[in-house]
Amino acid sequence: MEKFFRRLMILSLMTIFMGSSTAFAVPIPLRGVVEGFYGKPWTVEDRADIIDFCRRNNLNAYIYAPKDDPYHRDKWRKPYPSDKLAEMMSLVAAAQANNVRFIFAISPGLDLHYKGSQADADFDTMIRKLDAMYRIGVRNFAIFFDDLKDDKGRHHEDGKAQAEFLNRVQKNLRSRYKDVAPLITVPTEYFYDDMISGNKVKPYTRDFAANLDPKIVVLYSGKGVVCEGITDSELDKVNKIFGREVGIWWNYPVNDYSLTPDGNRNVKLALGAIDNLPTSKVTAIFFNPMGQVQLSKISLATGAIYANNPATYDAAQAWNRVIDNQFDSLAPAMKVFAEHSRHMENSWAKVGDADAPEFAAAASIVMNDVKKNLPADFRTLEQMLDNIDLAVDVLLTRLPQKYLLECKPQLEQLKRIARADRIAIASLKAGRLDPQLKVLREEITANEKLAIISEKAGRKFIDDVIKFFDDKEKVGKRKKK
Repeated sequence: MEKFFRRLMILSLMTIFMGSSTAFAVPIPLRGVVEGFYGKPWTVEDRADIIDFCRRNNLNAYIYAPKDDPYHRDKWRKPYPSDKLAEMMSLVAAAQANNVRFIFAISPGLDLHYKGSQADADFDTMIRKLDAMYRIGVRNFAIFFDDLKDDKGRHHEDGKAQAEFLNRVQKNLRSRYKDVAPLITVPTEYFYDDMISGNKVKPYTRDFAANLDPKIVVLYSGKGVVCEGITDSELDKVNKIFGREVGIWWNYPVNDYSLTPDGNRNVKLALGAIDNLPTSKVTAIFFNPMGQVQLSKISLATGAIYANNPATYDAAQAWNRVIDNQFDSLAPAMKVFAEHSRHMENSWAKVGDADAPEFAAAASIVMNDVKKNLPADFRTLEQMLDNIDLAVDVLLTRLPQKYLLECKPQLEQLKRIARADRIAIASLKAGRLDPQLKVLREEITANEKLAIISEKAGRKFIDDVIKFFDDKEKVGKRKKK
């Protein structure tokens, strides 16, 4: 009887607390950061910093997978030199001290052999490489097969052979080391639209899924490599394809598809919130950051809030709270700047909230009124430009150097755009184009090799005003004829 009443009391308390949206937060079990971008890899100090960041934000995993570490991908067969191995050991120790899983990843797919004596030699090489990592304390491993397409967008991978290789590695490791976690992998067809042809699963994905050990964790990136979001139903479709709960490799705030020619600086910064991800059960999620480690923490911290309770996540609220926490008295200025640098888009990528939507809307209203010969109210735009100028000046003067090193070109570019926007407004008020506006636009265009920001807001307003006067001039010339 006593046990019955004790159980009844527990159930009553659970019922009471389940009514609170925060009392029983359900975190995604495996949640963290994957250093998986192209371009200059982070330094060992950057990685130690991000591991500490993971602890402070209740993220429990970090995947080491920089695409341009030759020992990770291009020259995966070669062992790490002693100095690099020592760095790795220090990171493993830092992860253990922070209670963060250090997951060592390797990407052998460019030239891995699956048949004959070469396959056995490659398998032995892989095991030696992973054994070396085990000896320095690594207990979590990943083997990735992503980005193996040729220059025509084709790949010639054997899904069954890849799965069997992964199974063989997993069996070897876990038979010898009882404390090694199940492998994590990324298949070659790692986004949904690449897994499907018409209404059918493509042969590679079908064979990979059918033959892969069910304990191995599969990560995928959504409908595309970089896409706007993942719905619960989309995730469920992929779970059914693989016969397991797949994890997510989320490509935001990563910006490696906007590299400058030197490959060392990314020209557009992704400073928005993580958004539009599933609220149903997810087994794992990893956020792929920018090369700019400090500024990546804006999005990564919102991702941590999401990953710790997807069901109650509010992206806008998280974004404001994160910037307040990270920048303190500089937060208002940083919000003005960051709002103009959130959306990432090119011919195959589209993700992130729109840049400065209120500015874009105000500019659109002004242009519509001007085109209709109605009296335009410029006060809202002018106030926003005052805010931009103040924010940029504050950040250029007071932002700590570790942040300024990552965003000075973008701050200076936003300043140029604001200056041009003021001349655009003055031109509209005067009813004629100030020639200085085209000069400034050329300067802005030249600097887009180093910094892109506010393309569809402040930058677009410049083009819209120039086009308005150019079209007006063309009409005038036709009437004279």
